[in-house]
Amino acid sequence: MTIVNADDQTGLYLLTPPKIDLAVFPDRLKSVLDTGAIDCLQLRLKDVSDDEIRKAIDAILPLCSDRDIPLILNDRPDIAKKSGADGVHVGEEDASYAEARAIMGEEHIVGVSCYDSRHRAMELGEKGADYVAFGAFYPTQTKEAKTSVTPEIIEIWTTFTTVPCVAIGGITADNLGPIVEAGADFIAVTGGVWNHPDGAEAGAKAIKAAIAAASD
Repeated sequence: MTIVNADDQTGLYLLTPPKIDLAVFPDRLKSVLDTGAIDCLQLRLKDVSDDEIRKAIDAILPLCSDRDIPLILNDRPDIAKKSGADGVHVGEEDASYAEARAIMGEEHIVGVSCYDSRHRAMELGEKGADYVAFGAFYPTQTKEAKTSVTPEIIEIWTTFTTVPCVAIGGITADNLGPIVEAGADFIAVTGGVWNHPDGAEAGAKAIKAAIAAASD
């Protein structure tokens, strides 16, 4: 499986909140996925047990599979492979790309955080990473950003390679324009969807509408 856009526009790569209540979250997620706005979902849970991660995958994976939306697990290639997730995303302090690829195999997605480093992105792209992620582009409440980048890094990247790139960090419907115009393949969003004042469904639709407007 590969990470691809549903059309020629920049895709919406949705991250789950860092903590979820499995008694209610699957129904909430289903409503968001049913908007048709989501192209990829990353399960990103922090400070929870391995068992909680497995239970979350078991609850979420069927929702994604039914809609042909790849489910990417953050940090843990071991759990991702055994639980049937479509891929894994690793950062500089997580499992190495080589370790993640060895566990996941060639048929699964392995994405990597590259922060503000085109050198790291190029090196891992040449080794076979399915996508590279740059950021943070804007301040974010989800995690403390290691670096701050501008859309120029996307412009340069897309000029020299076809490896898909994901932009991440504080991105909302109001500020995504320059990133889309720079050529990002995907925009990763957390709060811009889940914390939208009119609900997560409205947040997803607003992001998708803003992408379409910036693509014209």
